[in-house]
Amino acid sequence: MKKHTLKRCAAVLAACTVMASAMPVVSMTANAATNLISNSTFESGTSGWGTYKESGGKCSLGTKDGKLALTVSNVGKLNYAVQVFYDIVPLYQNGVYRLKYDISCTTDRFIEGMIQMNGGDYRAYTWKGISLTSEPQTVDYEFTMDDETDIMAKLVFNCGIQEKYEGELPEHTIFIDNVSLELVDDSKVDYNSNRPYAPSININQVGYRPEGIKTAVFRDVTDQTEFSVVNADTKEKVFTGKLENKKDNASAGETNYTGDFSSVTEAGKYYISCDGLDNSYTFEIGDKVYTNLIDDSVRMLYLQRCGVKVEDSEFGHAACHTDMATVYGTNNKIDVSGGWHDAGDYGRYVVPAAKAVADLLYAYQAAPELYSDSIGIPESGNGTPDILDEARFELEWMLKMQAPDGGAYHKVSCASFPAYVMPTAETAELIVTPVSSTATADFCASMALAAEFYEKYDKDFAKKCMDAANKSWAWLEANPNFLFKNPEDIVTGEYGDMTDKDESYWAAVQMYRATKDEKYLASASQAKTGLDWSTVGDYGNIAILTMNGADKASSVYTNAKDAVIKQADKLAGNASSSPYGSALTKYDWGSNMTIANAGIICGLAQQLTGNDSYSKAAQEQLNYLLGVNPVATCFVSGYGTVSPENPHHRPSMAVGHAMKGMLAGGVNQSLEDSAAKAYCNGLPAAKCYIDNSESYSTNEITIYWNSPLTYLLSLTDKSAGAKNDEPETTTTTTTTETTTTTTTTSETTTTTTETTTSSTSSSSETSTESTTTVTETSSTSSQESTTTTSSQNTPSVTLAGDANCDGTVSIADAVLIMQSIANPSKFGLSGSDETHITAQGSANGDVNGNGNGITNLDALTIQKYMLNLISKLPE
Repeated sequence: MKKHTLKRCAAVLAACTVMASAMPVVSMTANAATNLISNSTFESGTSGWGTYKESGGKCSLGTKDGKLALTVSNVGKLNYAVQVFYDIVPLYQNGVYRLKYDISCTTDRFIEGMIQMNGGDYRAYTWKGISLTSEPQTVDYEFTMDDETDIMAKLVFNCGIQEKYEGELPEHTIFIDNVSLELVDDSKVDYNSNRPYAPSININQVGYRPEGIKTAVFRDVTDQTEFSVVNADTKEKVFTGKLENKKDNASAGETNYTGDFSSVTEAGKYYISCDGLDNSYTFEIGDKVYTNLIDDSVRMLYLQRCGVKVEDSEFGHAACHTDMATVYGTNNKIDVSGGWHDAGDYGRYVVPAAKAVADLLYAYQAAPELYSDSIGIPESGNGTPDILDEARFELEWMLKMQAPDGGAYHKVSCASFPAYVMPTAETAELIVTPVSSTATADFCASMALAAEFYEKYDKDFAKKCMDAANKSWAWLEANPNFLFKNPEDIVTGEYGDMTDKDESYWAAVQMYRATKDEKYLASASQAKTGLDWSTVGDYGNIAILTMNGADKASSVYTNAKDAVIKQADKLAGNASSSPYGSALTKYDWGSNMTIANAGIICGLAQQLTGNDSYSKAAQEQLNYLLGVNPVATCFVSGYGTVSPENPHHRPSMAVGHAMKGMLAGGVNQSLEDSAAKAYCNGLPAAKCYIDNSESYSTNEITIYWNSPLTYLLSLTDKSAGAKNDEPETTTTTTTTETTTTTTTTSETTTTTTETTTSSTSSSSETSTESTTTVTETSSTSSQESTTTTSSQNTPSVTLAGDANCDGTVSIADAVLIMQSIANPSKFGLSGSDETHITAQGSANGDVNGNGNGITNLDALTIQKYMLNLISKLPE
């Protein structure tokens, strides 16, 4: 058995196991009798300390006379409306700690001092109520960490209102000094913990299109010179190549080689082998390898819908946030129901919504053949591609966010973020914040774009969008640079900006594209760039560069083209210098969006020039997102071998596992949340990612991180092309397959009947392919599908290993077996809902040959099969 194989089995299972929170790493151990508070006497000012305010709480933090000074000007409405805290405090189970600090206050009052979980239910591991006076007092006591190890705990002082003791208070200052936390007895602490399994060979875990660039990245190489591509079904080597391009990769802290296997184009499942290294994860090659991913990247938005009932077996919910919302600073209430929840919280924001809508519409324009009318949303089957239906749902909400004077309200949310609950449980008052020029310009551009795309499906809606765009443009002309800042009593996402010039550029070019009126070009004399929510200039460039009948000699066109090519040259150069093909040299918050955006720019440049180096760079960005990265993670939940299981996403946290099809934020070298600081401390920049629900700076999701993934999937498809000309009449072939499976004791026979029909779309229509996906009962040629009967009441085995009865064998089957054993009330045979293993699944899952029903050994056997350590099931 090759090195790390058993560790890998455990790691893969851990990566896929449903957990409420992830604790995969202990980054460092704490030496006994060492102060865990680095800034304890405040000689470094307030470094390491911070404040949290909500519900009317107001405070400021500084130092005075060598002490930490928290000035509280309003105690707010909750005991935690004002907090002062210190991150990060590692606490190890069974460790004995001594906590000590000096504290006083200019006003007699009561506060709470504690070390608590930094997220989840915020439980206190230790708590003291303290009556403060102007006379300094020393709090000094020992406690034992009885809970599980938590290396990202938080030292907190709750300084909000304490109604039981004194209620509201005048402005006062709390002084803290000489803070220490020591691990005084670690004799019962178990420090045995390692970093997650890091595969030596990294590939796109979802797979590759036959014509696509296929490059594996190798690390841990000693004297190896060759690698092989192995057919996962037959175990036969189909290609042998050379390890090339040795490079010291400082950003990942490793030395890398690459191996190109682009010449392997035959459909099938494969893995990469290299002597002395563990095999890569299994991947697929096929024309439709991304079909489900594309559908789920859009359907995720349906599951983010607000204000309506959402139908889904796991993430469905009744209509949420349906109350009238109050316009901030007024008594006016308006209906702003609808739209998508923006991210891991339930706010709805016009600025990022505009980016998401633009990505979807331009994704459809780039490759309409990829988008069906059957992804499973309420509008499926209505004759309009579902991607356009889903974008329209957001646009309908955006229309409600237009003020009577034409400006667009910036956002609607509650005053603060909700607990980790489903959206129906957030019932606080909804507040619509004032208009802004950035939101209005984005709104204007979105509506002008929508007017074009929906003209053939609903002329009345298209006109409504164009009328709204005209009204918002008039407001923009009268209110330039009318920027937004969160009111003091609202702490939800601000989406503020320093300038609206890029938004106005996009709006101007999009209005020109919609109307052909050259008056708008006066506001588009200089091209802007950016595909982020805060810098959207490239959407203006896309608008003119993909416009039907655009004047390619005009300055607006040539300026836009030059801007795109200049960016693409830099991005493609970065990608060619990176073993992992990354176009980034710095990893900031939402780096996966930036990677996808880079791929979009490169894909657009390829369309404009025909230069394949841009196409290669675009494909490499997609490969990075799907597994070719230093953390060996497919960043889309539910896809690949290792993907996010614990996103910062309230529905996923409430349900207990990740919603499928969401792109995580990705690597963030700045360590901007407590989980990242705890788990990624000391890691190389390109590895600063943690699959932890509290890591909102690396593992949150957003609608506008999913949308560029969808756009990139379009631009990297072979059907994508520059859409600068009127579409021609096309013929769409719709294929429906009906599969009948007959199972016998020795083989599975599959009969497929194919029915083909043709339809012709006119020159003003766009062809759409409708496909029915077939799941066959057989899995691989080396795995047997048999019928066995252990007792009269035991069902026949339909597919050995398929514990969840979804027609395939995957790590999810091993997870379900483990869950049913560990938590039978929730997952075992005793239940009847879909989270429980069924009698059929139990029969399928008994694969280790002992005939004793499902056990942990069966889960291990399935893992061994998935890792190609055994060739068939049952073992």
